[in-house]
This record gives sequence, structure tokens and C-alpha cells, in this order.
Amino acid sequence: MSGKFFEDLDVGMTIQHSLGRTITEADNTFFNALTMNTQPLHLNEDYASKTQFGKRIVNGILTLGFVIGITVNELTAGTIVANLGYEKVEHPKPVYHGDTIYVETQVVEKRVSRSNPDRGVIKLRHLGKNQDGDVICDVVRTVLFLKRTNELTEN
Repeated sequence: MSGKFFEDLDVGMTIQHSLGRTITEADNTFFNALTMNTQPLHLNEDYASKTQFGKRIVNGILTLGFVIGITVNELTAGTIVANLGYEKVEHPKPVYHGDTIYVETQVVEKRVSRSNPDRGVIKLRHLGKNQDGDVICDVVRTVLFLKRTNELTEN
């Protein structure tokens, strides 16, 4: 498995994920159709051209999905039990069709699960950045990771 186990992650660690993903107009249109989101900022170029953005912007939930998805192969593939929650999701800058998203992950907190000592809870901060290095998504999530060993640790 390519994901990291609980023991592989330490507070303060930063991971620069190697994948990047360019978001297309089709990605945004299909996502909005599938989720029944009719927001004209995402779908109506005429409307969006008259807003502060000047053109359509990518749906923020789609952006969040790409930010989390980009991390999977190098972080959680096969080594997590579940996402436990998201404490904050911020979109400091808009994402436009044709922007490429890259992600950096920081390990914020870490502890052994109180109810399942063969697992550990880790809080991660993901910074999604566009091709210019601007932060376009900042999210903190808590993840239940598998441990490689069943030893009780004080982490």
C-alpha cells in the first residue's frame, strides 16, 4: 500500500504531494449537474462575467474534493479507517477553469485512539495551491489511521 501508517507520521511533518490536477470546464459542469447545484457563478458565463470574479469559478466543494483526493496515493491509500471530520474549510482565492491544483499536507496533531489502540487519530492541514502558488483551499481534517503494529504508544 502506498499510504502512510500512524507510525509514519509525526507532528510537524510536511508532505509535498507530487500529483497536480488541472480542473477543466467539464469537471466543474458535470460536478454541478451531479450535485444539483445551479449556482450561476459556476454555470452562467454571462452572469459570472458581471461579478467581481469576471468569469465562472469552480465549485468550492469540487475544489475541496480535488485537494483531498490529490493526497490519497501518498498519504492514506489503504492505511486509513475513516475520515472523522473537517474542522474548517477556507477558500481564500477562487479557482478557475484551467487552474492546476497542488497540495501540501502538514501533520498538526497525533494520538493513539482511546477506543481502538491498534489505530491512531491524526489531524492534518491540507493547503491546496494553484499553479502560481496561491492558496486556494485550506482545510483541517481528522483521520483515523491504521497502525503498523499493535503496540500501545504515547504518541
